[in-house]
Amino acid sequence: MPFLSAPTVEQHATGFGVGTPSPRLSWRFTLAKKDNTVDDADRDWKQTAYDIEVKRQGATDVESYHVESNDSVLVPWPSAPLQSRERASVRVRAFGSDNKSATEWSEWTAVECGLLSKSDWTAVPITSTEKVNSPDNEKALRPLRFKKVFSVPKTSTGRLYITGLGVYRAFLNGQRVGTSEMAPGWTSYNHRLNYETFDVTSLLKDGDNVLAVEVAEGWYAGRLAFHGGLRCIYGQDMGVMAQVEVEAEDGKRSTVVTTDGSWTSSPSATLRSEIYDGEVYDLGQETDWTSSSTEGWTAVRTLDVPAADIISPSAPPVRVTQTVKPIERIVTKTGCIILDFGQNLVGRLRVQLAPLLAQLADSGRQVRVSFVHAEVLEDGELGTRPLRDAECTDTLIVGGDAAEKGLTEWNPNYTFHGFRYASVEGWPEGGDDDEKSLLDNIVADVLHTDMKRTGYFECSHPMVNKLHTNTLWSMRGNFLSIPTDCPQRDERLGWTGDIQVFCNSASYLYNTAGMLGDWLQDLAAEQLLDADDGVPPVVVPNILQTLWPHAPLAVWDDVTVLTPWDLYRSFGDTSFLSRQYESMVAWVDRGVPRGEDGLWVSTLQQLGDWLDPAAPPDQPQETRTSGALVADAYLVRVTDVLAQASAVLGKTKEAVRYTADACRLRSAFQNKYLTPAGLLVGDSQTGLALALVFDLLENPRQRAAAASRLVEHVRAARFRVATGFAGTPIITHALTRAGYPQMAYRMLQEKSKPSWMYPITMGATTIWERWDSMLPDGSINPGEMTSFNHYALGAIVHWLHESVAGVRCLTPGWKEFAVSPIPGGTITSAEAAYETAYGRVEAKWSITDSDKFVLDVLVPANTSAQVILPHERGDKDVTAPEAKDLGRWVGSGRHHFESQWGNLTAWPPAPIKGLFDPEEAESTIV
Repeated sequence: MPFLSAPTVEQHATGFGVGTPSPRLSWRFTLAKKDNTVDDADRDWKQTAYDIEVKRQGATDVESYHVESNDSVLVPWPSAPLQSRERASVRVRAFGSDNKSATEWSEWTAVECGLLSKSDWTAVPITSTEKVNSPDNEKALRPLRFKKVFSVPKTSTGRLYITGLGVYRAFLNGQRVGTSEMAPGWTSYNHRLNYETFDVTSLLKDGDNVLAVEVAEGWYAGRLAFHGGLRCIYGQDMGVMAQVEVEAEDGKRSTVVTTDGSWTSSPSATLRSEIYDGEVYDLGQETDWTSSSTEGWTAVRTLDVPAADIISPSAPPVRVTQTVKPIERIVTKTGCIILDFGQNLVGRLRVQLAPLLAQLADSGRQVRVSFVHAEVLEDGELGTRPLRDAECTDTLIVGGDAAEKGLTEWNPNYTFHGFRYASVEGWPEGGDDDEKSLLDNIVADVLHTDMKRTGYFECSHPMVNKLHTNTLWSMRGNFLSIPTDCPQRDERLGWTGDIQVFCNSASYLYNTAGMLGDWLQDLAAEQLLDADDGVPPVVVPNILQTLWPHAPLAVWDDVTVLTPWDLYRSFGDTSFLSRQYESMVAWVDRGVPRGEDGLWVSTLQQLGDWLDPAAPPDQPQETRTSGALVADAYLVRVTDVLAQASAVLGKTKEAVRYTADACRLRSAFQNKYLTPAGLLVGDSQTGLALALVFDLLENPRQRAAAASRLVEHVRAARFRVATGFAGTPIITHALTRAGYPQMAYRMLQEKSKPSWMYPITMGATTIWERWDSMLPDGSINPGEMTSFNHYALGAIVHWLHESVAGVRCLTPGWKEFAVSPIPGGTITSAEAAYETAYGRVEAKWSITDSDKFVLDVLVPANTSAQVILPHERGDKDVTAPEAKDLGRWVGSGRHHFESQWGNLTAWPPAPIKGLFDPEEAESTIV
């Protein structure tokens, strides 16, 4: 029998502080034993029924429920709805095909509801009685500290419910509460405000207790966006709202402290903390601020309870997930000292104070150390130009009686930086151990939303592996509370186009369900409540206001339809569709400006195939593919998806309507852009790829002609990339599905600029915003918008997982999936693993010296897989409906397959030589 995991709750990270009264449950199956073997009895195992037991808080009896169903993902809550604060424990077992033999019971999962209603809050937000500006920058707000002494009777449990207007850290009796950073995260504060729930039972004590909270500007009141940005977008006052509730041994609950007018406040020893510009901290001004003493503290002012919904998020919080040590201390020709961490990352430095305290003791003079962060070096110096108006500088001041403060290390708490390099100014110098002092006393803590890693890929080609790793690092750096565009300059915004093209790749790499599901709710709120035209903002949360026009944009605004659908496909959760349905319909029915043919008004400016490599550095929107064609292709696609979503939700009338609309729009597209021979007016890599992947060419002869023409483009470009945001995620899919996988592999393995391999030849450790963010001579691209950490062009990893490794979802949530590797290029082996909602999927293939193709597959219980070997595929499109008859279907267990395969057939494809090309050219294949 397979083993069952403890049930998980909704798309929630833990099940603690759940924001719904009837949380759905899921469980996963594990087949492999410790020795990685699988019992024969577990082969082809399918669930036919399940039992759930529920132990509710205070109840003496265990509730038991037997359900005849093969569902094991997001099954309905079987008991009565939970109440705010209520706790329960659940466990599950499953029955196999004979409906008699059951698995062992899973472990118990604790489920606890948070505060389900706004009326559950008795606290009100508090702030300082005066606006406290930073002495370091009068435009910035100095972080504030709040505290309250309160008494607690003998208790069995304690809970802290807390949120902030700004970003905060909480301390109870001097101990840090939780491990979250940049809390409560960035939401559309006018509509939705996150709160956190903490179990503080172990931190409470009989008698007097002290709750202390520090709050900084964060996204709520700090400077955001480009061209100088805007401040205090959501409010002028930083604040905190919190309450501590306890439960006595007899089960009686009481609220022992809430934020109100009885609290006190004081400025922080952090003089300034801004997301773009960094943090300034004066250790000499530090006090024992979490103690019960309120000497020198002042009264607070209460604020109105926010009009926004106060919600418990499904997304996990931002946390420190890794620590990276510097690999080198560099002294530049100008005398600047720079630490190289060997990896472009997102986070902050953590500094040991001993060397600085020793310097202070020796000299008696104040020590001031500044750290400037940047992604690259240019001409051997720190490359700060791409930061634009972001200072990215943290400053530590050590003076006065700093040695008596008892602190041993420091890090900024309310900012983050995107960097590989950090210059250090003011560090004690002059000894033989200067280099060792820096390398031993400074590390980088990596920050991002603490999602669960789900996808893994590796192949025989080291540079392809590096491409995958670089994409992973870019996703980590840009999934910090929201999916951002870049993590380093004066931007870091939730651009909708970036996540729309990357969502499928992201959901292979990490479990994005909670984070992106929450973010989509912000998108819908701002689209439907802040405007009446159905057009969503181009960034979510929307802080651009006067900095960007409110105007419809294809690709970017199509996130309203495509991203909920992508999440539904990845996780099998229909709530992504039901929750977002009004938003989806509003965009398609009201948001898209239409011409007489039902397609886009062609005169509207579009971003289109943004960052086409042929675009001038200062005009990234100037693409070789018509923006109107891109918009119209996407419109057919989103209409077709909306029809499918309507059918899933049982909205039959709407499904019929949108299906008919999609057919009409497809015909209109063909009439407008397609010749009878299959040539496209938008004759480019992106245009042809869109037509092929979005099924805009229904005639087989036209599809063949378009595919052949796409190959001509790829060969004429000498296999260099000629696509931007719209074309890059699909170009290799288009070639592969059309029967030209070797062309896709040849593009993948091209190293000359622009290509996926070029940045790696230049030492990239993340995905760049531009194909040539750094030029071959080591200089930074002159474009004003140049980032070295942008995940969008890393969407190729979706193809690596689905085509190279061959692992592909067939039905939503991975109940059925395909394993159909497509070998090519010089890659002789590949493997991938994916942690599905049912269990772990594995696929590993290799080609032996005798041209034998060997494939090993692991299929989780309660699922089935279609396995298609390369010789069975031929040049067929394995994603086409007719491919359902290829290969064979297998059930759960480990499976081994062998066949013959000539991997180097038709390799390498030849470019189309130009008139002046040399007869012998240096190979550009890696």
